[in-house]
Amino acid sequence: MPETGHQENDIIAIFVTASNEKEAEKIADFLLKQKLVACANIIPGISSLFWWEGKKESARETLLIMKSTLANLEEIIRAVRKTHSYTVPEVIAIPVIGGNGHYLEWVRKTVSPNHTNIKEVK
Repeated sequence: MPETGHQENDIIAIFVTASNEKEAEKIADFLLKQKLVACANIIPGISSLFWWEGKKESARETLLIMKSTLANLEEIIRAVRKTHSYTVPEVIAIPVIGGNGHYLEWVRKTVSPNHTNIKEVK
């Protein structure tokens, strides 16, 4: 594998905002236990500005950045919707176009493919 990991790549980075650090930890923990993501970074204290129900709003939120494979994206979206307090939670996935090939391979080996059922939130 090239050192940059630049190849046909199935690795994605998923961004999810949460209402606070506790909720972000709950979501990350659930996705990690399900082996839907290999890694979750939690960044507290972001300032978000957005439109909601016709009004411009602002909020202090916590950002989750998680790494997984494209094959797990639909299950990740379902799991976030199931565990999140927001009516319409942000779940945005972007392709990873390259990086440390060993890290990218670790992500692939860490996540479980072909999930069919999300276990219940505890």
